[in-house]
Amino acid sequence: MKNPHENFIDVQHVSTLFPSRRRGHPPVVAVDNVSFSLPANESTLLTIVGESGSGKTTLTRNLLGLTPPTEGQVLYQGKDIYSMSHEEWHHYRRDVQPVFQDPYATYNPFYRIDRVLQVPIHKFGLANSRKEARQLIDEALEAVDLRPSDVLGRYPHQLSGGERQRIMLARIYLIRPKLIIADEPVSMIDASLRTVFLNMLHDLRDNYGISCIHITHNLATAYYLGGDMMIMCRGQVIEQGDMDTIIDQPQHPYTQMLISSVPSPDPQDRWERGHTSESATEIAELKTEANACVFAGRCSHVMPTCQSHRPELIPINAEQETACFLYDQDVKPVDDAKEMVREKVNSAGYS
Repeated sequence: MKNPHENFIDVQHVSTLFPSRRRGHPPVVAVDNVSFSLPANESTLLTIVGESGSGKTTLTRNLLGLTPPTEGQVLYQGKDIYSMSHEEWHHYRRDVQPVFQDPYATYNPFYRIDRVLQVPIHKFGLANSRKEARQLIDEALEAVDLRPSDVLGRYPHQLSGGERQRIMLARIYLIRPKLIIADEPVSMIDASLRTVFLNMLHDLRDNYGISCIHITHNLATAYYLGGDMMIMCRGQVIEQGDMDTIIDQPQHPYTQMLISSVPSPDPQDRWERGHTSESATEIAELKTEANACVFAGRCSHVMPTCQSHRPELIPINAEQETACFLYDQDVKPVDDAKEMVREKVNSAGYS
């Protein structure tokens, strides 16, 4: 087992529960025993994918120090972020920076755009004079393909959504953190600008060694960004590993459902061909038992053990893990069920 101090970020068995709005009902489990780590000396792209309600955003808030987990720890260089001193928290805020979904809600409409860039310069002591600060701001804006004369002096409502998101990246460029946590960063900007924004995340990693945790429900943007992938379903990690491997050969039935639900760009290829009946089940109608697989209610390969136990992540190969009893050698009928999945994967054209 790795020493947590070898990792930059170490998420250990994090669970987050919220009280139910219905009197007498059990709490809502938003994040359920999630663990992963980011290495200290390596820039990483990790995309967390899942449907609405899968726990992606709550996990993001756990990482940013906005929502304390009910159980487990988020460690920053071996230190629990929820027990850090003021000075340690200051360093964490410098090293871990967010980019949120709504490029307008992150701004104060009463202040000009300049303030978004001036505050981190002052807070983190990035410049010794106003002239030096202005030079840094100009450089940061040009790095994200914005002309300073076009945006400085303006208010947020006077800029487009793409420009507002790029200014947030300019802020990242100024601070040079070690990690960006981007929660659905391109979902509210024009499609023509999404590729530009994702390419900038690549540039920040390749040129400055800045890692990124990318939160999305969109498999197309996830695949374009590349790197590693973590699939979440109802608060749990059900598959993780190399992006290309998971997209080409999804092992968990939930991952297969997500990929088969992506419409084909070919107008002659009817979407219904790859759309399975179990994907039509409304999540709100499902009741997940604490000792059952979170996907048992929608899985066409469900077995008795799925209703009474929760599967652990099982290595499929060197690049991929999945939490499914179909691959557990101690569960029968593994061979028959696994062959059914193999046939489904091949017929759907995943590999």
